[in-house]
Amino acid sequence: MNLVSAENLRKIYKVGEIEIEALKSVSFNVKSASFVSFVGPSGSGKTTLLNLIGCLDKPTSGSLKVAGVDTSALTRKKAAVFRGINLGFIFQDFNLIPVLSVYENVEYPLLIVQNVSAEERKKRIASLLETVGMTDQRDKYPDQISGGQKQRVAIARALVTNPRLVLADEPTANLDSKTAFMVIDIMRKMKEEFGVTFIFSTHDQRVVREVETVYTLQDGMLVEDAVREGGINV
Repeated sequence: MNLVSAENLRKIYKVGEIEIEALKSVSFNVKSASFVSFVGPSGSGKTTLLNLIGCLDKPTSGSLKVAGVDTSALTRKKAAVFRGINLGFIFQDFNLIPVLSVYENVEYPLLIVQNVSAEERKKRIASLLETVGMTDQRDKYPDQISGGQKQRVAIARALVTNPRLVLADEPTANLDSKTAFMVIDIMRKMKEEFGVTFIFSTHDQRVVREVETVYTLQDGMLVEDAVREGGINV
């Protein structure tokens, strides 16, 4: 079953009188419970594509369905609700809220978008902090933990709403190799245990080696796709 389906997806930005075509008739499918990466140089369209899948922007033309929903037809309010229910986000600079503790950062999405009881919140947060190995640091603040620990917190935060899809934009860019592989392993385990789909935007070969499907973008066009069962081992 396809969780994400795009057909002839185009995105044009206008800068004054100039039109910049960031995506040019891009078509692809992403199955449920998969590990997928979009790769390509800066300016190839990776981040634009993640923004469209994440309902942070709308395509100029073409069809994009996420979890069976035509996201381009959603109003801003409905798009926000859809994101809160179906999507999680992980960023290269972590995007943790500095005045909130580790526990509070993970809790935050539940307070914003979902009607979840206090008891259920505690249960979910405790489980995820244990999964990512951050239980002992739950009361610390972002400036008191390492980059790798921040990304673990970001993973827990992305998963606390039980999303079907997690979008990860260069999630290992600021991590050393040992920590990067540890973070990737956590995400892979979450995919296998809970059936979460992960879509990466990256040029980091440490990530590319581990995914099942690689889509290569260049100048806004999809120039290659590669499907490899069990990930890439090179």
